Amino acid sequence: VIVEAQKCLCNLIFNSKAVQKLCCRSGCVDALVQRLKTYGDPELRFNVKFFDMRMLFLLTALPACIETRPKIRHELHGFTYLMEVLDLTLRAAEERKAGLGDQDVELCSEILKILFNLTIEKKSADEEEEAHFMRLVSILRDLLMCSTLSKDKQEDLHSHTINLLINIPVDFYEELLTPLNEIEVRGMENKEVEYDGKNMEAIIVLLNFLDNRLDRVGPAKSLKESLTPILHCLCEACRNIRPIRKFCRAKVLPPLREDVKRLPEEGNSLRNRLCKLLTSPVTEVKDLAAHFLFVLCKENVTRMVKYTGYGNCAGLLAQFGLLKLDQANIRGDYSSDSEDSDTEEYSELRDKVNPVTGCYEESKPDPMAGMSDEQKEYEAMKLLDAMDKLQRQGIIQPSRIGPDGRPIPVSHVLELTESQGAAASNNDTQNSDSK
Repeated sequence: VIVEAQKCLCNLIFNSKAVQKLCCRSGCVDALVQRLKTYGDPELRFNVKFFDMRMLFLLTALPACIETRPKIRHELHGFTYLMEVLDLTLRAAEERKAGLGDQDVELCSEILKILFNLTIEKKSADEEEEAHFMRLVSILRDLLMCSTLSKDKQEDLHSHTINLLINIPVDFYEELLTPLNEIEVRGMENKEVEYDGKNMEAIIVLLNFLDNRLDRVGPAKSLKESLTPILHCLCEACRNIRPIRKFCRAKVLPPLREDVKRLPEEGNSLRNRLCKLLTSPVTEVKDLAAHFLFVLCKENVTRMVKYTGYGNCAGLLAQFGLLKLDQANIRGDYSSDSEDSDTEEYSELRDKVNPVTGCYEESKPDPMAGMSDEQKEYEAMKLLDAMDKLQRQGIIQPSRIGPDGRPIPVSHVLELTESQGAAASNNDTQNSDSK
């Protein structure tokens, strides 16, 4: 009877604003939070817990109930009680020496969704909340590391965990790393999970999650839903936590070798598939993939071009005003130690790597060899006429690079030659001044 009543309440709350407001004003929320204290009781059935959490999720998610969020988090101390239930579930699974069952994962997922709603408004954390966030990230790390009886359920659990990580201030991502303890490492060589004395297993789980999502790239809508959370999470973690960035860089952007003979977007490595996203029609995915790679390159333009090709990363460089490679190289606040020593294989091929494609190309004969000056001028005018026609038809929009490093549209293709001449004269002036 209790469970059926809970199901009815869930449906009413979801479909009726009047019921939503009534539940917010009555003691419904208070009672749900108070019952969290009894979740350690083995007599309390799973369905009762699950639909309690489903109701609490609805009452923190629906627009008419937004005022319940600060009440649950601060007045009722729901933040603490919800973390206690997660911790209790993890410890119970550990004592059984078995992975989380399907019901455990479903309950944890509902709690993670509630915590997501409670943390969606980012504010500066006071001392008490800092302790809460540190403990929460530690629990999230355990959720990433724990095994489940169902592989599909494990992916769901990881997905909800990553969604919640996005809401947590990045200062606390350090809690994803723990000092390396050989007893904790399961089935892996220490060198695979260790970096700078830290256990990086949680980061490996995040990278594997990204790898699995990239394997199942589908339509534009699902692409956005499946990739934006993990890309955002990794991007923020790498930007703010140096050991995470250096470890991810070693995994995603290892030193180039013979693979430079292929286009950056060709192949099955993480780097290849992320480079392929740089030309995705889904703007959010394209931008996040570009930002992630740029952060792994320490926001170094030359290094970004080396690993992705100028053509793939031109959009990002235009967005940041970095198209003038001679004016801006490194943007971010990163350590100065070098992580980019070229391999012997790459050094041998470097002079023949096309920076636009990021790929090695054999030397090609000069197509204008043997032409007279008149023939060259004729071919140049044909090219200008073709570009002008495409511009007038609205197919292309020629641009020049402005002083701010961003593209500026030109009204006629001849302006391109004028700007090129101005750039050449500026270079001559700078060279003469330096002598």
